[in-house]
Amino acid sequence: MDYVSILIRSAFVDNMIFAFFFGMCSYLAVSKTIKTAVGLGAAVIFVLTVTVPINWLLDQYVLQPGALSWLGAEYAEMDLSFLSFILFIAVIASIVQLVEMIVEKISPALYGALGIFLPLIAVNCAILGGALFMQEKQFENIGKATTYGFGSGVGWFVAVVLIAAIREKIRYSHVPAPLRGVGMAFIITGLMGIAFLGFLGF
Repeated sequence: MDYVSILIRSAFVDNMIFAFFFGMCSYLAVSKTIKTAVGLGAAVIFVLTVTVPINWLLDQYVLQPGALSWLGAEYAEMDLSFLSFILFIAVIASIVQLVEMIVEKISPALYGALGIFLPLIAVNCAILGGALFMQEKQFENIGKATTYGFGSGVGWFVAVVLIAAIREKIRYSHVPAPLRGVGMAFIITGLMGIAFLGFLGF
């Protein structure tokens, strides 16, 4: 699978929101305005682009059975795969902390608008999902893992910006009271998920 194919597939076919419904809490919470959606979407792209290749290196040289053979023959039989979740989450939390400090320094207004949802990227299942899917897909080099991480971030960005744009528009429409807010967002998300199935050729 080449890089362009990985990028397109991860962004549109295997979209974290519309294919797997990963990261729904942040997706619904920050998609009320385009500004906050773009800000958090960009942060998710950065975090996925950085954490997926770092976790690929950890998987290849630390976690897989026999991955520690580079330390010596006595380590060739070691299997640390049971530490995958802990190490992946530690990497994600570290990068999210870095992103939080950068956003606070560069754009205090955006930092205030995102509020608690910026640090909550650390527990956004789309981020951990990116690392676990990377592990499952067994990319043969770090370039493909990075492309997958970037593509997954772009897919999440596209999803959250699209729903934010739609929610801004329907704010001025007559929506039945029981469906206002999250209810309509769920309906729109379902319809968009069906639309994205078109990338599979259905």
